[in-house]
Amino acid sequence: ARGPSTFIPLGEIPREGGESSLHQLLGAFVSAGRVDHVAMVMGLHPQYLSSFWKTQYLLLRMDGPLPYHKRHYIAIMAAARHRCSYLVGLHMREFLQVGGNPAWLQGLHCAPQKLRNLNEINKLLAHRPWLITKEHIEALLKPGEDSWSLAELVQALVLLTHYHSLASFVFGCGIKPEEDQDVENSCWAPSPHSDSSPASDDAMGGSGGTDGMQELEVLMERMKLLQENQLEEERVTQEEMATRFELEKTESLLVPSSDILDPSLQSNIRCFLEDPEFGYKDFTRRGEQAPPTFRAQ
Repeated sequence: ARGPSTFIPLGEIPREGGESSLHQLLGAFVSAGRVDHVAMVMGLHPQYLSSFWKTQYLLLRMDGPLPYHKRHYIAIMAAARHRCSYLVGLHMREFLQVGGNPAWLQGLHCAPQKLRNLNEINKLLAHRPWLITKEHIEALLKPGEDSWSLAELVQALVLLTHYHSLASFVFGCGIKPEEDQDVENSCWAPSPHSDSSPASDDAMGGSGGTDGMQELEVLMERMKLLQENQLEEERVTQEEMATRFELEKTESLLVPSSDILDPSLQSNIRCFLEDPEFGYKDFTRRGEQAPPTFRAQ
C-alpha cells in the first residue's frame, strides 16, 4: 500500500540519491523541487526517464508558439478525456504556478474560445483518431479572431497526444497521488479508471473498481453458457461457436462505459469535458466496412 505505485513494491523503487547516475538525472531535470511519482516509477528505467523528461521539458518549458499556461491547460484537457485525475490535478497546479487565470479552472466553458475549439479534435484523438479529416485541421486554421497558427496547432496536437499516452502510463503503473496532496481535494482524487487505487473505494463510494469486474463476470458467464450449450448441441461446429462468441463479445463492447453513467465522476474532470459520452469504438468489426482514414505523409 506504500509507495508511488499500487503495483510495484516500495523497495523496488529507486530512491532519490540512491544510484549516482539516477541522482544526477533527477537533479538535472527536476524544476519543481521534488520528484513526482511518475518519475519515481519511471526511474526503474533511467535511460527512458531521461528521454521522457527531456521531451517534457521541451514541450512545457522551452520556447515555443504557445504560452506556458496554455500548454498546461491543453494537458488538462487531454488528461480529462481519459478521466486521469492524477494528471488533471498535477497540471491544474502547474497552470496556476505559471500565472494561469484561476477562473479557467472552473471548467472548459470559462476558457477562451480558441482553446475550446480544440475540444473536437481532442476527443477524436483520444478515442477515435481514425475519424480525423483535413476539415478538422482547416477549421482550426481558418482566419479569424480565434484561429490557430500552424505552429501553435502543431504544438497543441503534440501536447494532446503526449498526455493521452501518459494517462495510459499512469493507469497501467497504478500511479498514486503524492502524499503531500490533499486526497479529499477533487483535483487529487483517484481516477475511476484506476481500479487498483486503494483510495478509490473512499472516493467513488466503492463503485470505481467493481464495475469493470462486473462486466468481466457477465462476459465470463456468457462464455460458460455457450460452452454448456455446445455440450448439449453436438451438431454445433467450432466455426459456429466462434461466431456466437464474437457476437457476445461485440454486444458487451457496445455497453456504455460505467464511468460515463456514473454521476459521482469528479467535478474537476467533468467540467473540462464537452460531449462526455463520446468514447472509444472499435475501428473495424468483422463483417463491417472499415471507415475512411485521413493519412498525412
